[in-house]
Amino acid sequence: MRHFVYALIIMLACSCSASLMHRQADAFLRNMPAGLQDRQADAIELAIAGDNSALESVRRSRNAAPEISPNVDTCMLTPSLRLYSPKGTEDRQLPLLIYLHGGGWTFGSLNSCARFCNAMAASGSVRVLAVDYRLAPEHPYPAGLDDCCAALQYATDHAAQLSIDLARISIGGDSSGGNLAISTALRSPGAVHSLLLFYPVTKAFADGSDSWSSFGCGYGLDSRIMEQFNRAYTLHAEPTDTLISPGLCSDATIAALPPTLLVAAERDILRDQGREFAAKAPQTITRVELPYTVHLFITVPGQDAAFNQAVSLALEFLYIKNLQE
Repeated sequence: MRHFVYALIIMLACSCSASLMHRQADAFLRNMPAGLQDRQADAIELAIAGDNSALESVRRSRNAAPEISPNVDTCMLTPSLRLYSPKGTEDRQLPLLIYLHGGGWTFGSLNSCARFCNAMAASGSVRVLAVDYRLAPEHPYPAGLDDCCAALQYATDHAAQLSIDLARISIGGDSSGGNLAISTALRSPGAVHSLLLFYPVTKAFADGSDSWSSFGCGYGLDSRIMEQFNRAYTLHAEPTDTLISPGLCSDATIAALPPTLLVAAERDILRDQGREFAAKAPQTITRVELPYTVHLFITVPGQDAAFNQAVSLALEFLYIKNLQE
């Protein structure tokens, strides 16, 4: 019954804001700098060949200091872990969301996902632990995944000191961060309460889907840069490894994941692989496709209606799953 009610809430919320999402997504695409993704793809290709200078420039451009809400405290627990906490909750055990930024495993940082982490903590109902995992191509698979699993272990080991409810540790991420969230849960059975995914990569290769061909150029994530992302991450591994491409896992393996919310963008090359992934375990995965949206609404400003809807869906999902315990 709760699953039905949650699905109804989602349907009504998305239908009410579809027109605004459409206008904002179109404006977002018009405002994207011409040739940006080709330049970024070139930077990744050069880095794979050993010249990191252009890629480092891309990384710096996506690493602006974040704005933090007045009711949120932040703390660097380690050089790679930043904790967001609602103010005044030091003596309260709260659920924890471990959040893994996107950026194709090659760029992104604690700062690039800060807007979302701050918004979640500002709700007053959850702490958020952002992870600055190692990046490819300097550190290809499994380095980034190892760092994410280490962050989960850190949270587990320090739950009491951080006022974290050990039974309610969730993991989330956008795009490549969503991929890492799934794989962290696969490598840590029983340790994760729920998964929160935004347009995740579930196949680290060109999947040949309708969405890959329809939205492969000009929709926020071009196929050329995605192919460079995949190449950088899998330099010393097979893209078909199920910890790299969890969409290739069996139905039974995906069904054994913790309860999952997958929020997708309608006009996104990753749309169809996410649909296929969710269809393997409909009792485990609740999938929401935000109409007309394009990739990047979690981390890059411009699609505010989609961002706000994603935050609302995430908070509602975590609240309902916590009630079910």
